[in-house]
Amino acid sequence: MNGFLRLWGPVCAYAALIFYISSQSHPEEQVPFVTFFSDKVVHAAEFAVLGALCCRALQGSSREVWRRQAILLAIVFTSLYGISDEIHQAFVPFRESSVFDWIADTVGAAVGAAGFSRFSQFVVARAKPV
Repeated sequence: MNGFLRLWGPVCAYAALIFYISSQSHPEEQVPFVTFFSDKVVHAAEFAVLGALCCRALQGSSREVWRRQAILLAIVFTSLYGISDEIHQAFVPFRESSVFDWIADTVGAAVGAAGFSRFSQFVVARAKPV
């Protein structure tokens, strides 16, 4: 159970943070710096972090198939969470749901998962003795 929490705890905590922010009618009051960026850039950045966290959890899994397919699975899981986030926002006053936001979420997930995988491979390669 300790290994599960170490891997998936950050994913769940960050997903809960996304849910909380998505529940706000005016999220710019909670996170003021978002007004400096395009809505799509914010979506992509937010879901890049979730994609990276999912990739980290999957790469640390005891299941070989999950480790081998970590990038793809992280993108799929994060994209599905993006769909649920857009549905959730449709019920929040003064918020709207958009397929373009979901596309930005998915692009961010891909960048985050691939970036984390590349970074972790680099770290492992650098740690090996010559």
